[in-house]
Amino acid sequence: MNMKTKNILTVALLALTTIGCTDLDVDIKSQYTEYPSSDVALSARISNCYYAFRNVLGRRYDELVSCNSDEYTAVSFDTDYLNNRDMANISLHMADPDNSASQLDSYNDILSGITNCNFLLQDLVTMDMEEAEKLAISAPVRAARAFYTFLLMDNWGDTPIVDYTLFGENSTDPIDRSPRAEVASWVESELLAVRDDCPSEVSESTYGTPTCWMVDALLAKLYINWNVYTQDVTSSSWSSTAANEKLNDCIAACDRIIASGLFDLSDDYKEKFMYTNGSHIKDFIYVMPYDAVTAGGMTYARFRTWRRGQNNNGFYSIEMTNSCGGNMTLTPEFVELFCLPGDRRNDVIAGNTGENIGMETFDVYQYDNSTGEPTDVRNTYNGEDVTFTKSITLKESNADLNCGAVLSGWTQGYRSIKFFPDINDYNLYSRNQDNDVPIFRFADIILMKCEAITRGGTATNGDTPMSLFNQIRSYVNAPTISSNPSLQDILDERGREFLDEHWRRNDLIRFGDFERDWGFKEDFNPDATNPQYRLLPLSRNVLNSNTNWDQNAGY
Repeated sequence: MNMKTKNILTVALLALTTIGCTDLDVDIKSQYTEYPSSDVALSARISNCYYAFRNVLGRRYDELVSCNSDEYTAVSFDTDYLNNRDMANISLHMADPDNSASQLDSYNDILSGITNCNFLLQDLVTMDMEEAEKLAISAPVRAARAFYTFLLMDNWGDTPIVDYTLFGENSTDPIDRSPRAEVASWVESELLAVRDDCPSEVSESTYGTPTCWMVDALLAKLYINWNVYTQDVTSSSWSSTAANEKLNDCIAACDRIIASGLFDLSDDYKEKFMYTNGSHIKDFIYVMPYDAVTAGGMTYARFRTWRRGQNNNGFYSIEMTNSCGGNMTLTPEFVELFCLPGDRRNDVIAGNTGENIGMETFDVYQYDNSTGEPTDVRNTYNGEDVTFTKSITLKESNADLNCGAVLSGWTQGYRSIKFFPDINDYNLYSRNQDNDVPIFRFADIILMKCEAITRGGTATNGDTPMSLFNQIRSYVNAPTISSNPSLQDILDERGREFLDEHWRRNDLIRFGDFERDWGFKEDFNPDATNPQYRLLPLSRNVLNSNTNWDQNAGY
């Protein structure tokens, strides 16, 4: 087994079971009258706050936001992986509150993280420790809570502001969803309140935990999307190019991170996402750490390889003894972004990219499991050579998105190998991977500053949109540009840079590109251009637990 050194808190092994909160109509301490007070127990509770997002990010949230963007079409193979169209509907912008509940219930998983934070923050008030100690704990926990609230607001719009300090004698009363603009303002105020009390150290000991730099990155993300969050983004009159009052605030947050000198773009692109990644990656500002043994749940390779990629001589050079879904296929439209010759980012796609982007098929060779690089050994299945097709051809013309349960069906669409797995650990630990998943990267800071200036913000420190844009192009060995990029250039670059990092849906909405035709949306969804789909629906489970809430419009 190939084990890497990770900074996952040791206490994670002792972490208390994450406290679920699928019903807001309860006292925030409904099940517990007292908590263990030992240092180990306290550390476990802190771990529960920081890592509540781990399990759902490792699969269901990934499926939800990735397949709802132009990155992926979720196909089926006859009835195999159809699952009542749970993922197909998400790809078609017809997410179903009932059939897609496994993915949409990500809302509850994220909400449980807020609940964990509130339990701890409330108990800190009466804990026997110095106020400075309490502050050192509460500030990053509040930052984590703000991040979870941001995720709910970003994807579902109106969401409750669940802050234990707001609860009084009537704490058992139903909690209403707050307007999205109010939630955005609350997230901003929380982040500004705790920023200077969060750790500034960047080391193995702070890896995967909220720091002041994580706060700045989240502030930048909040500010660049300010028009989305504070205006009615579900209206056909909403404009992606309307004035944004927070552009200079976004630039200031980016500048603080840049000026720290703690982050850079020196890491090889592909190596940043290998199963050997970790605290040594200088591009990482905030990540969710995974380990197949002690911190499982990350299973991206399971769905991004091809359906029979585990068989015979193996897509990843070693047979995958645990089966793989192989139903998340890159859309041909998205693959077209990977057209730059020499671009290191081309190498995270199993398909013809770069100078060969015009080719419609790709002969698949095994990938060396120690390096993630292709070998000269052809991938075969039952004696037949494996060839991927860029285009996806359906067996039947309906929303099942059925490619057929045969070799020619399983190999429709190119595949991402960005989060390359250690197959030995994959096999030993039930398809779990060791790859840490970045949430905020330095590359994102550079591109957000580039975008903010392009949208009208004030340039600082001699930076121009072109100089910032070329920082990204240069580190991946892609051709640089000789003039300032357009907004379309920036959106395309973000697509290349952040594949599989769960920002594409967010980006498409902000740039006014979410209703563009891709995949099979307009073939099977006559309402695909409805701007109300810029918000996700609440699952039936969420609505049943919170009967005072209304479903998002359009669902």
